[in-house]
Amino acid sequence: MKYYAAIDTNVLVSALLRRESLPGMVTAESLTGRIIPLLNTEILTEYRNVLSRPKFHFPPDAVDVLLNGIIKRGIFVDAEPIEAELPDPKDVVFYQVVMNVRKTENAYLVTGNIRHFPAKSFVVTPREMMEILNFNET
Repeated sequence: MKYYAAIDTNVLVSALLRRESLPGMVTAESLTGRIIPLLNTEILTEYRNVLSRPKFHFPPDAVDVLLNGIIKRGIFVDAEPIEAELPDPKDVVFYQVVMNVRKTENAYLVTGNIRHFPAKSFVVTPREMMEILNFNET
């Protein structure tokens, strides 16, 4: 079974900091194709800008490999604007993409900052996403 998910940038940061973490596992699932990343140009720009910040010291090659893998396995979504007031305006694009895909498919928004989004069953933490994957594996 495949799962569609917009993956918040903080999940990718955590994954690169600790690959064995739950965010690392979610990211790995997106690179194997079990999770289909939901993308658009704005999301990719956010990923690259944040992952390239000097404070993280991520090797540029590691960032390129990760982003190229996500692009290769992801689908691009032309998200229609929606009315959503979120604490961080940069998070709106992730919510827009998920809401657009949810019109026809089951999709999730995976974030480490669950409080930044509306309390919806499809807005999940990396732990919850892994539980969904593992539950449906049996």
